[in-house]
Amino acid sequence: MATAFGSVFMPEMSITWFDGSSWSAVEMVPSDSISMHPGAHVLHYSSTCFEGLKAFRHEDGSVKIFRIDRNVSRMAQSARLLALPELDEEFMTKMILDTVTRFKSDVPAPPGSMYIRPTLFGTEPAIGKAAAPSETACFYVLLSPVGDYFAGGDRALRLLVDDQGLRCAPHNGMIKSGGNYASALLPTMRAKEKYNVDQVLFCPNGDVQETGAANFLLIDGDEVITRDLDESFLHGVTRDSVLQIARDNGLKVSERRLTVEELLERAAKPGCEAALSGTAAVLAPVGTLVYGDKEYTVGDGGIGETTLKLRKALNDIQWGKAEDKHGWLTDV
Repeated sequence: MATAFGSVFMPEMSITWFDGSSWSAVEMVPSDSISMHPGAHVLHYSSTCFEGLKAFRHEDGSVKIFRIDRNVSRMAQSARLLALPELDEEFMTKMILDTVTRFKSDVPAPPGSMYIRPTLFGTEPAIGKAAAPSETACFYVLLSPVGDYFAGGDRALRLLVDDQGLRCAPHNGMIKSGGNYASALLPTMRAKEKYNVDQVLFCPNGDVQETGAANFLLIDGDEVITRDLDESFLHGVTRDSVLQIARDNGLKVSERRLTVEELLERAAKPGCEAALSGTAAVLAPVGTLVYGDKEYTVGDGGIGETTLKLRKALNDIQWGKAEDKHGWLTDV
């Protein structure tokens, strides 16, 4: 049986603790457990955020991390928005680089990579602080060597278009927090059972936003359409990278409001494509939309040519097969 994506970990992780005034010296510790008080703030009030980024092995044996600056910046932003103890971006960057360096020889060759999961959470043992932040915290960097996300077979996904529900509280959308993923879990499970879909595309009040775990893009001919950024949904690093590559390839990028009505109308056109963007899959094709108990085929229902082209272009940069024109790669 194949190992589930992200379920294998390196034997050690780096960790530091905030005592209310300063962060402790970074240590390497076994990654199979962590000790905290049962009254820890995170266990009761979800004071936690994380990031997901990858390190890639190039043909010459070197290892590069993709867009570490953007992930670190977003992590610092999430910490601020959750009122968690501040994390210095240089400190985080060094901790990530040092951790990956320690396990540099274990970074898989293409199409694999080393998934990097920096995580921050509130540790203060205080169950009376439902309306107050944790004064203490823990930050660690966990590594997971992963294989090809599409090893089980690349296929076009099915999405339920939900114009009533919310993925998460709108003012928390741009925070990469576990609570946001948890709030989308039950609607997704119900949709899978009832409609045999892979994900739910949340479109509150008919405004197309994102799924529970990925940003959404519609590709209509030479135009890529996706929701313009605000605080209601996650500002994906992969999303930003794909849009830049689309511009580099002469495609028109429209970051704007997209209604469910326009989505279904455009999706039915020959040659139209849709995709989900995220760190794990880069771009996953969407072939069917389910709305109001009716199915709508996106284009021909298969894997779109432009989707594959954009995904390959991004993978080629990550694996060192194409020029890194935007300075996205950092040496380990």
